[in-house]
This record gives sequence, C-alpha cells and structure tokens, in this order.
Amino acid sequence: MHEKNAGQNKGERHLMMQGKLNRGPIEFKSRPAERTGAIMAISTTNVVCVPPTMSICDGVSTMTREGFRRLPITDAGSGQLRGIITVSDIVDFMGGGDRYNLVKNKHQGNFLSAINESLRSIMTEQVMTLRENDDIEDAIDLIVNKRHGGAPIIDDESGVVGMVTEHDLLKALFQGQSLLSVEDVMSGSPRVTNPDCSIAAVAQQMNKYHFRRLPVVSDDVLFGIVTATDIMKYIGSGEVFRKIQSGDVSEVTALPIRSIMTGSLQTTTPEKSINDIAREMVQKRIGAFPVTEDARLIGMITEFDLVRTLASR
Repeated sequence: MHEKNAGQNKGERHLMMQGKLNRGPIEFKSRPAERTGAIMAISTTNVVCVPPTMSICDGVSTMTREGFRRLPITDAGSGQLRGIITVSDIVDFMGGGDRYNLVKNKHQGNFLSAINESLRSIMTEQVMTLRENDDIEDAIDLIVNKRHGGAPIIDDESGVVGMVTEHDLLKALFQGQSLLSVEDVMSGSPRVTNPDCSIAAVAQQMNKYHFRRLPVVSDDVLFGIVTATDIMKYIGSGEVFRKIQSGDVSEVTALPIRSIMTGSLQTTTPEKSINDIAREMVQKRIGAFPVTEDARLIGMITEFDLVRTLASR
C-alpha cells in the first residue's frame, strides 16, 4: 500500500512498500580494493572552471553542454578556487530554497533579470576540497561520511587540478565480487512525486529532503524519474526561454514536471547482484535505478548506496 503523510499534497508523498523476498543475512565474498595512493589516479582531470563574473545563465548552459553536475568557480587571474555551483544550487535557484530569494525578492519575480546575475551571487564559497596527494580513503570520507556528491581537487596554490565524484569512486571500488543483492543495499520506501506536480513543487521537495532525483508515480504505477539535472537542462538547453513571455518566474516553474522529464525509464529488480548493477551504472553513466517488484516501485538504488556499501568492506 502507498501511504500519504498527514498534510502532504498529492505531489509529495512517501511510498511505503517493502520487498516481499527474505534473502537472509548480508554476506561479503570479495577482496577489498587497494585504497592507498594518489587520488589523482581515479579522478577526472579535464575540469572546466569558470570565473565568478559569468552569468548564471551561461554557467548553467556550460554545465548542460558539458554534462557536469558541479562547476568550480575560479579567479580569472590567479586561477585559485573561489567557489562552486552544483546542480542542487540550480534547483534551489528555481524555487527550492534560499537562492530563490534572488529571483523573488531582489528581482521581484523576474526570472529573465535574475538569471543574468553573476554566478558569485548563488555560488557556495566555502568549498570542501581534496588535495592532489590525498588517498582514496580521503575521498570516501568526504563523499560517504560528509555526504558530498563530489569535490574539486586542488594543488598547493589552490588551483583546480581534478574532480572526484561518487561515479569515480564507484569505478574504483566495484571490481570485487560481492554476494549482496540490490535489495540488501537499496533505500526502501522512497519519497515520490506525480507527473502533474509543478516544477516549483518538485524543486522544493528536492531542496527540503536533499534529493537529486525523485521517482514519478501515477496511479501507483511508476511513470518515470525526474532528476535535478532535468531541471538544470530545462534552463541550460534554452527551453525555458521559449516558454517564457512576461519574464515572471511562475511562467516557467508552474509547468508540470512531466514536461521536462528526459531519458528512457530504466529499472532493476531486488534480487539482482550489486556487481551487475554497479557495472551498469558505470557503463551507462546512470546515477540511480528505481527498484521494482511485480511492476511496483519498492525502492531506489544509487551510486551513493553502492559506494557506501563497497567502501565498508
């Protein structure tokens, strides 16, 4: 059964459904990965950095074009790291949190005016970083324990020399063999939304619960999945500007979330091996899979779930 929490609207509910299968105690049968050594060996080194004077619009376009979920902001002269913009910041700006005040208050709801502000107006200045001589254990601590999806790697002059993400860690850790199944490590009872929920309401949910993705359920059937990247692409692709007329933010955030969902729906099953699902995530560059049983959504498994599990070996 699906249950709605008291006071929740139809676009915000928690799916309360457990898997039916009891697969016994969790066991590992794998060789721990070697984790000592330079973090640069597993990082992405072709990092695009932009100046704080770049407009929000151009920054989002850059992230969309390059397929990035985070964008380091560096001083144009010294190259030193000054801040970072993440896809979650863009969701916040679109109505999810404090950055929305830039649109609502300073620009009186005029989205076209607000999006031409500089990136420094919404960037995070206190950036969590790694050093180029750090080890994989340092990245695990930052991503798993401090719950950051990724971080810039800097040199002694605070210049950005790389980026490490959940995806990079998953590639480094999944090589061993484990007896665990998807059901053993997935997040059950996921919070869901519905296809007619507005972009603004979904942005608020993502910001409130610190999610980057939400399953979309209609009449108890999985309709799709909406991600923070979908919201970012809505701006970065220029689609938002084709829909807006008066410039008011409500014109672009009142649309139903179904109108910006992209990509084909890919799911997995609770009995699938985490070795197989990790391989699919790495090869297809998919950050999460909805988990279904008897055509019903029972959970979500993400890169974070797998990294946390594999790092605990």
